[in-house]
Amino acid sequence: MKTIHNTTFYMHYFLQMFLFASTFLCMTSCDSFVEVDLPKSQLTNVAVFDNYATADAALTDIYAKIRDQGLLTGMTSGLSNQLANYTDELICYGSPGDPALPFYLNTLLPANTSITDYWNISYNQIYAANAVIEGVEESDKLTVEEKDQLKGEALFIRALIHFYLTNLYGDLPYITATDYQKNNVAKKITVSEVYTNVISDLDSAINLLAQDYDNPERIRPNRFVAKALLARVYLYNGAWAEASNAASAVLNATDLYGLEDNIDGVFLKDSKETIWQLQPATSGKNTDEANSFIFFSGPPPLVALTDNLMDSFSTADLRKSNWTAAITDGSSTWYHPFKYKEFDYTATSVEYSIVFRLAEQYLIRAEARAQQGDLIGAKEDLNKIRERAGLDETTASSQQEIMEAILQERRWELFTEYGHRFFDLKRFGQIDAVLSLTKTGWNTTDRLFPLPQNELSINPNLRPQNSGY
Repeated sequence: MKTIHNTTFYMHYFLQMFLFASTFLCMTSCDSFVEVDLPKSQLTNVAVFDNYATADAALTDIYAKIRDQGLLTGMTSGLSNQLANYTDELICYGSPGDPALPFYLNTLLPANTSITDYWNISYNQIYAANAVIEGVEESDKLTVEEKDQLKGEALFIRALIHFYLTNLYGDLPYITATDYQKNNVAKKITVSEVYTNVISDLDSAINLLAQDYDNPERIRPNRFVAKALLARVYLYNGAWAEASNAASAVLNATDLYGLEDNIDGVFLKDSKETIWQLQPATSGKNTDEANSFIFFSGPPPLVALTDNLMDSFSTADLRKSNWTAAITDGSSTWYHPFKYKEFDYTATSVEYSIVFRLAEQYLIRAEARAQQGDLIGAKEDLNKIRERAGLDETTASSQQEIMEAILQERRWELFTEYGHRFFDLKRFGQIDAVLSLTKTGWNTTDRLFPLPQNELSINPNLRPQNSGY
């Protein structure tokens, strides 16, 4: 079979394979994301959306792929690992050939396999979301409620993946259809334009999704999941009032969400502050994050937390004592992330990979309030996070001091979670000042990943290459 190199052609190929694979997966997999059987015959695009069970299986298959081989988890724990190596959170102990090493050394090249995989797999999942959207819109067999749920979730997925892609690669195409001929020559749009599209998709998703979860484990997005992402997008885009309002909508849903009083309960699957999480593939399996980060003897086999991060914590901070763990060989001590504590299988899964949680919404609103001059409100939100961590209220008083306190609090609260540190340093304009002191290979152009070389070769509309590569 001829090797398929072009991402957009690959997505066309995926349209055919997606339908067959969905059938096969649902017949053979024990993956708990897909719990219904599709017809045993190969499906056509129309047939998939003639029945809610098969249409829903097509959508849940995308979640399984996001979990297993997407930007967020999978692929050696995705961005939680790689961007922590890229910044000042993790030290990489891997040997040559370890995919994390180029991230740690800041020596990424356009031909890097991880760079290409992140791009290709992400657009593949966007394509699958578009296939669901188009299939749902064309179906005359689904109810209005079924269509709303399926389309709302697919729009959320499309927005989520584009959001991460543009923060990694900068200007890029926003793909909204399954027409591979058009996608094959898709043009880049600016980050600002990507955000406009992301916001539009999220607004539509919010109007379509239900307020309540259809599963108590919060593994499928509801309206507040889309609002949580929208709050982040507005924050990144400098729309302070909108960011504050979107975060408030989530924070005010007190019948669904609340901060955990016990810090050790934050990352359990039944945490009340979880907004959205990814369910493991099989019952008893826990998170890929724990498998990537936890080690039991030194020196670390893969990664460990940097001294710079560990030294920044107050000794009174419960996040240091409860969310990190020390390993010693008698002469040296290393620390690993310990937010997720279950390294092995358990009788039933007790930890899922949490993508959105309530603490971030408090920090989003604190920052948005500070930017608007509401310093009292900003400190109130900031202090809620500090109180849960066992810390005194912040002593910051001026707007600049409060902003610095928020950046620092985000570092302590969100370390090794989906690249928050990398994105925050860029947003605050501190990435060069901070990382040039801690990273020997850091260059200012490292604030963006290179565009994959093979994609530039195939689609001239993706040129020019990002600066520095």
